[in-house]
Amino acid sequence: MLDSFIGGLRAGDDRPALAGRVTRGELAVLTHGYAVSLREQGLGAGDTVGLAVRPGARSLATMLAAYHLGLRIAVLDPTAGPDVLQARLALAAPRLILADAAAQAVAGWLAPLARRAHLALPDLGALAPVRTIGRRLPGSPPALRPLPGPLPAGFDGDGDAVIVFTSGTTSRPRAVVHTRSSLSAGMTAVRDLVRPAPDVPVLGGTFFVLLPSLASGAPVALPARRGLGRQIRTLQPQATYLTPPQLRAALAARVRFTGRVYSGSAPISAALLQAVRAAGAAEAWGVYALTEVFPAAAVESAAKSAYTGSGDLVGELLPGVTASVSAGGELLLSGPTAASRYLGEEPFDQVATGDQGRVEDGRVILGGRLKDMILRRAENIYPGLYEPSLHVPGVELALLVGVPTPDGDERVVAVIQPATGAAEASIRAALRDPLSRMGAARPDAVLFAQIPLTGRSQKPDRPATAHLAASRIDG
Repeated sequence: MLDSFIGGLRAGDDRPALAGRVTRGELAVLTHGYAVSLREQGLGAGDTVGLAVRPGARSLATMLAAYHLGLRIAVLDPTAGPDVLQARLALAAPRLILADAAAQAVAGWLAPLARRAHLALPDLGALAPVRTIGRRLPGSPPALRPLPGPLPAGFDGDGDAVIVFTSGTTSRPRAVVHTRSSLSAGMTAVRDLVRPAPDVPVLGGTFFVLLPSLASGAPVALPARRGLGRQIRTLQPQATYLTPPQLRAALAARVRFTGRVYSGSAPISAALLQAVRAAGAAEAWGVYALTEVFPAAAVESAAKSAYTGSGDLVGELLPGVTASVSAGGELLLSGPTAASRYLGEEPFDQVATGDQGRVEDGRVILGGRLKDMILRRAENIYPGLYEPSLHVPGVELALLVGVPTPDGDERVVAVIQPATGAAEASIRAALRDPLSRMGAARPDAVLFAQIPLTGRSQKPDRPATAHLAASRIDG
């Protein structure tokens, strides 16, 4: 899909690509130009490029150019915190980092202010050569500008396409590796699920959702941070993809939807899908997907509302995806949309989802998460990444736990067990810096309490700790 889309981009094509912003012809010039520039940097198939560029035409063009050349893209998330991100980059070992001015400012002179907004990057230049994408500020690294010339020959074959970091620790990060074939299969599955028609806009939050629509001839748009209702009224999108928190915010703002609405990245209830239908959507879909398998299953509002069995119906398996259940009740997935492996590890035949589940007549029904992961505002938070930094002087034990909220989301609570004789005030002072460096994982509350233990080894009991946090906060 991507090969034919890139090959079909032509300068002068005045059809919209990013609705109201960039035409397909302008995207062609950027994509072809960045491909020439990356080739001029000496990069070739198999090399890794780190990408820290805000969503938009330039980030899309650099991703397409890198894919065309057979480069491997490591997606850099400034909300992960500098320590975590530095460990991730050490594992990915990029030959070049592409960053826009905003990302460079977060890593440099704007860092103190950015940390207040839960954004932080390490010193990018200490990890690999950096080139600036887009506007260059004084003192920034040299710009990577689109260069004229014919589109370089594309890479013909399979291989790694993208690295997406998920869990792990700062000493051992974990990253999902998708190949060109699994990425293509995933995009095809998204296209077949969304069924985009040419020339009618599609609204969504990530390029992995939007690219299949763009390749099908539909202009795409990123959701407006403000004025989403006005944006939908103007665009009249045939399909919209928003996370459950975004849907709840849209409904609270009395947004009226058009066409089909899709939601994923977090559990989505039948009631929320029904509310979306009531707000104008012709169809409302819940999509079950993991970083390792996207997408895996989908369910429309009517089917989800009609389900009366135990567990959470997340939908029918999509074509090519197969599922089984381990002896311990964990849902296992495989198929062409599944990733190849975790970076630095052996390939896997099945993806262990971490979800308790079962399969009935091709439908996946979940019974809860088996992992420690916390899900807040559609963001995965892995406690093991951040708990070590909470063990400042005076702290005996520290856990991050999720506390469910009435709207189906979770609050993140840091439960701190002081050492005997330690003063709470001094611990709070010592925690300020590590908490400021936690990015999107920064807890909603800090609770001082004795952490329950379990088992012969007296390990911290996470479920009991979460229950304790819920009772203390809500009480």
